[in-house]
Amino acid sequence: MSDALLKVSDLRLSFSIEGTRTPALRGVSFEVGRGKVLGIVGESGSGKSVSSLAVMRLLHGTTAKVESGSALYEGRDLFKLSEREMRSIRGGELGMIFQEPMSSLNPVFRVGDQIVEAIRAHRKLVRKEALEEAIRLLERVGIPDPRERARAFPHELSGGMRQRVMIAIALAAGPRLLIADEPTTALDMTIQAQILDLLRELKGELGMSIILITHDLGVVADIADEVAVMYAGKIVEHAPIRELLERPRHPYTRGLLASLPSFRDNLTKPRLPTIPGVVPDLRSLPTGCAFAPRCAYAQDVCRDVDPEESRSGGARFRCHFPQESELQ
Repeated sequence: MSDALLKVSDLRLSFSIEGTRTPALRGVSFEVGRGKVLGIVGESGSGKSVSSLAVMRLLHGTTAKVESGSALYEGRDLFKLSEREMRSIRGGELGMIFQEPMSSLNPVFRVGDQIVEAIRAHRKLVRKEALEEAIRLLERVGIPDPRERARAFPHELSGGMRQRVMIAIALAAGPRLLIADEPTTALDMTIQAQILDLLRELKGELGMSIILITHDLGVVADIADEVAVMYAGKIVEHAPIRELLERPRHPYTRGLLASLPSFRDNLTKPRLPTIPGVVPDLRSLPTGCAFAPRCAYAQDVCRDVDPEESRSGGARFRCHFPQESELQ
C-alpha cells in the first residue's frame, strides 16, 4: 500500500467569470503521507485555499468546475464519489479548519452546540454524550474552563479561543487528515505559536496527517515535513522542508525566504527585501512562465515557454534556470 494518504494529480479547476472560464488551478499535483505534514505556501491568489476546497468538494454550482485530475484518498477518487458518500468522509475522515473563525462560526449558536452538531453528524451519540465529548474536545485544545466556555457565543471569545473552537470542530469525528487553512492569520505571535504547538501535539497524539496552508514560509519551517510552493495556480516547487530551506531552486521560493524578518541578517536592515510586482490576474496570464515579469533571472525563453517540471535531489520545480546554490 502506498504511503500517501491523499494523492492529488493534475488538478485543473476553473471559475466562470462574466461568462468566461478562468483557470484557477493549472495542473496541481501533490501527496500527503500518512502521519506527515504538508505545508502549502504562497501569496494571496496563488490557489492554496482553492486547492483544499476543491479536494473537500466545497466549491459548488456552475461557477467552479473541475476540468480534469483526481484526488485519491485511500485509493478512492473523491471527485467520483456521490454527494452522500462524500458527506460521510467530509468532516469525518477529512477535517478542515477554515479561515476567519469569526465568520466560520455561527454567531447565534453557542460554541458547544456547534461542536455537538459536528459530533452527532458522524458519531452515534445522544445529545448529552455529545455535549460531554464537546467539553472534552474544548479542554483538549487548551480552552480554560471548557464547560463554561461551551455556553459562550463566538463573539464572547478571543480570536485565539475561536480558532481553538474551530480546531475542536474539525477534530469532532477523529479525522485522519486535517486541512488547516491559514489557522494563524490575524493572531498575535504568541497565539500563533500556541496554535502551531497544538497542531504538532495533535499530530503526534492522533497520528493525523495535516495540510497546513499559509502565506508565510516561517510558519511551516518547524512543523512541515514537505512544502509545496504555489504561484498563479501551479505548484512551482515541492521539496522536503530542510532541502527547500537550504537550497530553494525556484526564484519565487528564494524571494519568499529572503523576505522573512528572521532570515540571515534581515533584522539589521532598514527595509526587508521584497518581491517586485504582484501576482498576475488569472484572466490574463502572461505567456510563458507566470513569474517571469517579477523574476530577476528571467530570459527570453522564460517569457515565451512555460517550463516543464524538473527534478533535483528531493525537489520538484518548474523553472528554466533553477538556482542550485545554497541561499546566502
